[in-house]
Amino acid sequence: MQMKIGMVLVLTGLAVGCGNRPPVRRAAPPASRAEWRGDWRKLGERWVDGTRDRDVIPVGVREGAYRRIMIVVEHSALEMYDVTVRFADGSSFSPPTRHVFAANTRSHVIDLPGTRRSIHSVEFRYGNLPGGGRAEAELWAE
Repeated sequence: MQMKIGMVLVLTGLAVGCGNRPPVRRAAPPASRAEWRGDWRKLGERWVDGTRDRDVIPVGVREGAYRRIMIVVEHSALEMYDVTVRFADGSSFSPPTRHVFAANTRSHVIDLPGTRRSIHSVEFRYGNLPGGGRAEAELWAE
């Protein structure tokens, strides 16, 4: 009987002691402008209103190295003529891209040349907006 009482006191003491500890504070993860969807990372976006025909999304080496990119167009239709990917080593890659995107669609996956590459920036050239409205062009990479 005394053993049962002793066990109850020990367990009660542990429970009370654990409940009075200050909460453990963890550092917040570093802020990043990128979003994640599975293995794909959103590197940036630009709103297209038809008044400009060229936009650049700066990426930078600190964002990482990638093998593939994809373009997502949301909110309105968009006609895209060219995409030029500029790499951190100074080289560039222009995949054939002329395509009319419907609202809320994406491009096929575009394989980058070589192995994983650090992207400096990506330049978009686009034309009229067939649906008339503001489209958002997003750059995703894996």
